[in-house]
Amino acid sequence: MSTPKPAVLALADGSVYHGRAFGAEAVIAGECVFNTSMTGYQEILTDPSYFGQIVTMTAVQIGNYGVNAEDTESAGPKASGFVVRELSPVVSNWRSHQSLGDYLARHGVPGISEVDTRAITKKLRVTGAMKCCLATLPITDDEAVERARSWRDMAGSDYVKDTTCAAPYLWSADDPANHNPAYLPVGTTMNVPVAPAKRFRVAAFDYGAKHTIFRKLVRHGFEVQVFPATATAAEVRAYAPDGVFLSNGPGDPAALSYIHRTVTALLPDFPMFGICLGHQMLTHALGGTTFKLKFGHRGGNQPVKNLETGKVSITAQNHGFATDPASLEKTGAVVTEVNLNDGTVEGLRHRELPVFSVQYHPEAAPGPNDADPLFNDFYRMIEKRKAGKI
Repeated sequence: MSTPKPAVLALADGSVYHGRAFGAEAVIAGECVFNTSMTGYQEILTDPSYFGQIVTMTAVQIGNYGVNAEDTESAGPKASGFVVRELSPVVSNWRSHQSLGDYLARHGVPGISEVDTRAITKKLRVTGAMKCCLATLPITDDEAVERARSWRDMAGSDYVKDTTCAAPYLWSADDPANHNPAYLPVGTTMNVPVAPAKRFRVAAFDYGAKHTIFRKLVRHGFEVQVFPATATAAEVRAYAPDGVFLSNGPGDPAALSYIHRTVTALLPDFPMFGICLGHQMLTHALGGTTFKLKFGHRGGNQPVKNLETGKVSITAQNHGFATDPASLEKTGAVVTEVNLNDGTVEGLRHRELPVFSVQYHPEAAPGPNDADPLFNDFYRMIEKRKAGKI
């Protein structure tokens, strides 16, 4: 057995945690955040919304079921680094292709284990998400702290340009590489072909989209034409879509004025559905504002209440910014959902236009499927618009 190599995680407040290295040999800096999901580490690592962030998992043991090709949410890991209490020494799952450590090493992402993730999480909850440095190469504690402090702030950063696609493309349901499983309605135990026979064309903006979002759209009756974040309103109109979808993504939503302008231009003409960063893009397009949360919402257990129906859903979330509800007062938008933990805005809709959005992730990869019907709501909204009913 090889001797474990040392690693260090240093926070900008001067806190230093020593542990064991795994994954790639590297020294990186980023924003330290935590995720409370019990499973789904592969989806978390490959979620482009984590670009520029070093993720601490609160679950005690990570890596026990390895990594497979089907559960990736992008072409490879997008998180900058990974922090775990214990890296499982055993990988056991019939779908596994390789260990988590080997996967991260192949993609150049460093990890640290055998650190007190409970203490790190508590610090982030009390102090807030913090700049940090993760090193699996020799470095002094002082050097690591200095690298953490000199990293650029998440606020004001445009990371969408680093995660969006380079050119428009059609998301193919028949491409084996896209891993589009047969439609399985939530709450059933067998594959039933219930996806609508009529398919609507949706222009889906890729701000750093998770692949399962496109999979879900296909399975709920849409032909998905993906557009880069820089696509213009004219380019989208040339496709003649039935609706527009705004995806998740990383960075500060206030720093994306070019996207705000495009969404504003499209609002009067198309039914629109946004999630996560897409929700924040809609907020800004309508004239609202966003603000940075203290430590964000990241995990698969966030309770959200719909103010119009009274229904409570348990949702998957990954975001560090939120909509300012006071800024929506003169925009024509109403708040439809709130987070039951802290009261922040989790959903909105326009009073007159066929437009709505949610802050959480209804595609649930990983996470609960409570919000899956939102994709059906988007389909029915377009159907009514096509019939001239809205």
